[in-house]
Order: sequence, then C-alpha cells, then structure tokens
Amino acid sequence: MGAQMRIYRQRIKSVQSIRKITNAMELIAAARVVKARQRAVEAMPYTSALTRAVSAVATNANEDHPLTSAKETATRAGVVIITADRGLAGAYSVSAIKESNELIEKLRGEGKEVLPYLVGRKAVTYYNFRRREFTAEWSGFTDAPQFENAREIADRITADFLKETDQGGIDEVHIVYTRFRSMVTQEPHVLRLLPLEVVEAGDAGEDGVDLSVRQYEEGELLPEYDFEPNANEVLDALLPKYVRNRVFTCLLSSAASELAARQRAMKSATDNAGELIKNYERLANQARQAGITQEISEIVGGANALADAQK
Repeated sequence: MGAQMRIYRQRIKSVQSIRKITNAMELIAAARVVKARQRAVEAMPYTSALTRAVSAVATNANEDHPLTSAKETATRAGVVIITADRGLAGAYSVSAIKESNELIEKLRGEGKEVLPYLVGRKAVTYYNFRRREFTAEWSGFTDAPQFENAREIADRITADFLKETDQGGIDEVHIVYTRFRSMVTQEPHVLRLLPLEVVEAGDAGEDGVDLSVRQYEEGELLPEYDFEPNANEVLDALLPKYVRNRVFTCLLSSAASELAARQRAMKSATDNAGELIKNYERLANQARQAGITQEISEIVGGANALADAQK
C-alpha cells in the first residue's frame, strides 16, 4: 500500500506541474489574442477601401492586366498554406492542412500541377515528414505577423505568377488560412488570390470585406472615372499593394485564430488536469484507507492470537 501511495503522490505532483504550465499558457494566449483581434479589425477598413479601388479600376477600364486576366488553359496552381509555428493549439494547424489537402486534390482532379507555399513550421514538418515537395517556406512569425512578412510572401507569389509556365511560373494562386469568427469559432477558408476576381456590386467577400464598387440606386448617375496617367499604370501601382494587403489580412486573421485556439486548448488541458488530480487524490485516499484497514485487521488478529495463546 505504501508503494501505491508513493506512485499516486508522484502522479499528483506531475499533473500539478503540468496544470501550472497549461494555466500560464492559457493566460498568455488570452492576453495576446486581444491584441491580435484588434490588429485584424484595424486592418479591415484599409483592405476594404483598397479592394474597392482595385475593383473600380478593373471594372471601368478596358485593360488586360496580367494580375487580373485569367489564362485560357491553367496548368499550374500555387497554394499558400498558413499554419502555426508551435503546437498546443488544438486542431488549428490540422484543420488548415486538411482544407489544403482537399483543395490540392480538387486542383489535381482538374489536371493542374500544384505548387505548395508553406507558412508555419507545422506545415513544413507535415510535408517533410511525408517527403512531399514544396516550393517555398516561411516561419517564425505566425502568432505575431508583421507587414514585412506579408510583403515577402506576396512578392514571391506575384513574381511566380508573372513568370511564364515553362519558366517555372504558376497560372493561379490560392491561399488557405483560418478565418477568425469569434473566440469559439475559427474555420479554415480558401481564397483565390490571383488572378483577381472582380465581383458584382453589393457582394461581400471573406472576413466581411467588401470586394466590389458601390452599388447605386436605380436612376442614380454612375460616376465617370478618369485615370491618370492611364488605367494600366494605376493597376500596376494598386494590384501589388492589394496582394500584399490581402496576404497580410489573412496572416492577421490566422494569428488571432491560432491564439484563440491555443487559449481554448490550454483551458481544456487545465480543466482535465484538475479532474485528473481529483481522481488521483481519490485513489490515494482509497489506498490510504485500505492500508489503515489492513493495519487494524493485523493488530486485531495479533491481539486475538495472543489471547488464544494465553488460554
């Protein structure tokens, strides 16, 4: 019984140490997710305004820009997969990878060659472990992305998109990220980034960003746009900014989702550790009571044996 008591005490001590760690990680994630959500919300007005400007130019100008013109026969597609650098975030990275695998299977079913671009160590580890090839990787910033990180990713995929296919270029770019809905709900989402899709007025895109020019009432005069120096140069200036900003917005949304998922996972781990400690304490008490009962039985048995011997 004494050996059992020692085992239970060691397990209780170990689980208590784990609970302290998970509780600390929960508090850290809770503190950081507030700032991450604020950054994502603050980025939305600029994203919406920039997207409306790009859509207005692309809609009202008869220009065939490389970033807005879909190729007749798309044979190669790039897929940017955003995951976490660290674990202990529940199914956050797994859900994004699963969504990307479904997208890759769909694209391959259309006869397209897929080139993965990986963001986050979890995606890199996933591909390296399975010995799958990928085109590029970025890591070390997923829970607190900066605009420079988005610029590096966007410039790389834009450069590859502008290349000819026979020179290693790609015909379209998709991005898989986790869309932040609330502290409880984060869902993986697929966005076709390039070529740019101009939607009808009044439609809204992912994250609530308006992707269209303003919808006008019946009978209202439509504005006439005059582009200086010309529409093509305006698109040359706006579209790279649009791609960088959309990548940055996806990174911010994914960062908020990662921290929210980590907070929820660590809270669940802390609660489970508390329940496990209670179970071990109950087992330890049962073992202690069994030991006391055995000792009493042995004392009573010994006393009875002595009494019988004296008769």
